[in-house]
Amino acid sequence: QVQLVESGGGLVQAGGSLRLSCAASGLTFSAYNMGWFRQAPGKEREFVAAISWSGSSTYYADSVKGRFTISRDNAKTTAYLQMRNMRPEDTAVYYCAADRTARSSTYTSRAHDYAGWGQGTQVTVSS
Repeated sequence: QVQLVESGGGLVQAGGSLRLSCAASGLTFSAYNMGWFRQAPGKEREFVAAISWSGSSTYYADSVKGRFTISRDNAKTTAYLQMRNMRPEDTAVYYCAADRTARSSTYTSRAHDYAGWGQGTQVTVSS
């Protein structure tokens, strides 16, 4: 059974940085594209970033492009989200998930294309 555990969230001042981690188990981690999503109170879950199963390609939402960096360490079965120059509108619960299709050659920003959602980690950015 797939288990994804997010960590690294917390309170940060606007302009600061945080690094989130997503520890994976119960799947062949290196075979799956990974994605980060976030959800603010009362809002829909929205796409943040994705990385290919090989780690060679990345994809970002326009709202975080140039500020956030997604990466992965397949040996550690962990995905990361480095967040820089953070803004109050980045405040949300951040989740990671795996693409439903193993070794997919396409990128998707649609939440229904992902599975194995973790419980999330809270990120709060103060102004």
